[in-house]
Amino acid sequence: MVKRFEDLTFTDDFMFCKTMQNPKLCKKLIEMILSDTIGKITYISVQHSIKTYEQAKSVRFDVLVQAESGKFYDVEMQVSNERNIPKRMRFYQAAIDISFLDKGNSYNNLNDSFIIFICLFDVIGKNRPVYTFENICIQDKGLSLQDGAKKVIINAEAFENTEDKELKEFLTYLKTGKAKSEFTRGIEKMIQTVKQSEQARQEYRLMSTFEMDARDKGAYDNKRETAKLMKLKNFDIALITEITGLPESEIEKL
Repeated sequence: MVKRFEDLTFTDDFMFCKTMQNPKLCKKLIEMILSDTIGKITYISVQHSIKTYEQAKSVRFDVLVQAESGKFYDVEMQVSNERNIPKRMRFYQAAIDISFLDKGNSYNNLNDSFIIFICLFDVIGKNRPVYTFENICIQDKGLSLQDGAKKVIINAEAFENTEDKELKEFLTYLKTGKAKSEFTRGIEKMIQTVKQSEQARQEYRLMSTFEMDARDKGAYDNKRETAKLMKLKNFDIALITEITGLPESEIEKL
């Protein structure tokens, strides 16, 4: 069931992307997570789609940011645990590298990049609020490959396990919806601004309609494939109709 526009919160995909279009809030979020400054943001794209070649699986980034240093930051909000985040991070990293290295350029021109997943659950299972990964030497743990790629996973479940007050307040906000810091109050203010926008309301309505249509189309295609397989196995037409819900006339044409 599609959530009402009035009920959207920061953790909802649409509202997260709208909020992160604010450069000040977006910059603050990234710097808080990385405990570092990133400089001026020169580019923000939400729901940014990349398809590297015709047969490849496409990638749609929640928020893709480039700083004046040239570094890329992909920030994703993840509410449900689909148990694929490590491999997704690997694929997202590859998509950024392939898409933004111009043909003929040296590999050394690859921009540094950070893939950041903000999760309401613990992906790794070690009860840490922040997990940061980079490529290191197995034989010498202090030796980094220095390939310019880092992956960061935020675990809102562990909000009590950080001494960083600002991060703790942000993670608490993710879990409870209660804005108690200047930063989270800024997010809530932006959310209210978005909710007062008729254009944003229309965008959400159109997006929701499109996604429902896509889901319905996907469900219909699955029913047809099931019916085809059952028909190949010589199942009775009446049984195929009962299981798939497709009319007999359509099943007979398959």
